[in-house]
Amino acid sequence: MTWTFSTDLAACLAAARPAVAAHPVVNTTLLSVIDALERRGPQAYGDAEPVFGWWTGADGTVAGAVLHTPPFPLLLGVLPPEAVRALGAALTTEPLLSRVTDFNARRADALALAGAWGTPTRVAEELRLYRLGTLTAPDPAPGGRARPATEADLPLLARWTAEFSRECGTPVAPSEASLRDRISYGGFLLWEHDGRPVSLAAFFRPIGSASRIGPVYTPPAERRRGYAAGVTHAASEAAYAAGATEVLLFTDLANPTSNSVYQRLGFTPVEDRVERVRV
Repeated sequence: MTWTFSTDLAACLAAARPAVAAHPVVNTTLLSVIDALERRGPQAYGDAEPVFGWWTGADGTVAGAVLHTPPFPLLLGVLPPEAVRALGAALTTEPLLSRVTDFNARRADALALAGAWGTPTRVAEELRLYRLGTLTAPDPAPGGRARPATEADLPLLARWTAEFSRECGTPVAPSEASLRDRISYGGFLLWEHDGRPVSLAAFFRPIGSASRIGPVYTPPAERRRGYAAGVTHAASEAAYAAGATEVLLFTDLANPTSNSVYQRLGFTPVEDRVERVRV
């Protein structure tokens, strides 16, 4: 049983793609990051070289993967418990993991990895993964309507996604290339009221069976009018139309308002993830 680490995405995918793709719901973030790296190259998330890791079990079968795209946290996919424990040791001995200062994992795995690492950490964020059951329209319906964003909306999308990133404490705002990529397949929707945009929601290309909603952002001056619910409902319909059979999203557990809104739209909890950072 062993971890293999590499900066070679092709080598990682040759070894680990079947294991990662076998869990399209729980591995949603891992799959969308891999998709971006394949489409836009190794600098899709910044100038630092990404690092990939995959776990091979005693039977010689690869059973899961991790990746690190600095300055973002080390991202863990579905892994067996023994792989999580061994990863803790690798964080102190593997040169390719020397830049890791935080990680994002399923709740139980985050606790196990923090203990195995042997380095003090604190919880930075707790997230809940939701899956859409029966999509339910907002009631009452907000004023306005949704429309796909176009290239003409690029300055607005750049500003609003940067504001969203600052609010969430994300280390890097989306690049222009990533925004253009989403526009290209209709992945950004804007909610307009009285002829002006008041909220946005995006969805990732379906990978396997699943597409994930995010980000969803309403400027502070436009909040508490139901616009986020309206545009999330529209983005969910668009994700289905794009071929998804599973529509997912993450919420910050510290934000009870968003958790309530999404549940009223028909989203049901799947599991929690935790980001822990070294102290």
